[in-house]
Amino acid sequence: MQKRYSVPAAVAIAVFLVGCSEAPPPAPDNRAVDAKAIRDVETAWVQSYTTKDVDKIALNYADDASIFMPDAPVITGLPAIKAALKSMVADKNFSLTFSADKVEVSKAGDLAYSQGAYTATMTNLKTKKVVTETGKFVTVYKKQPIGAWKAVADIFNADAPAAPAKHRASPAPAPHKHHKSTARKR
Repeated sequence: MQKRYSVPAAVAIAVFLVGCSEAPPPAPDNRAVDAKAIRDVETAWVQSYTTKDVDKIALNYADDASIFMPDAPVITGLPAIKAALKSMVADKNFSLTFSADKVEVSKAGDLAYSQGAYTATMTNLKTKKVVTETGKFVTVYKKQPIGAWKAVADIFNADAPAAPAKHRASPAPAPHKHHKSTARKR
């Protein structure tokens, strides 16, 4: 009869001991640190656009990243992204600035997104005039195995059609002196 009670008693003690053991502490919450890292990535990314160096700009995208541009098919993969960037930066008037007003990092710390506003200046392909476009963007980031954050999805759209670029005020030309015409009236 003692055998009958010893097996259930052993099981009960084992369950009790497992239940009393402490769970491992939760992983540290690094979301604020990761959000700052993404803001730093975006600051450097904006600077890379000033160089118009396609390879430097493309370093911010993962190998399998996609860009979703208005009125265009999805651009996926670094070779296609570089080709799109090359045509953009070839425009002598092209410039781009952007700034996130929100960066959210997943609790797991492997995915994040930023959203904010951008301003782009470029040559309108139809009119050949310099235009400025303002709009909004969302970029999804994935933490890479080496710990760096890279964009895996990048989407943007304009707030309104691009408007003629505002040029810096240049000094007004000197007034011309009007001379009386020496031509005879007929």
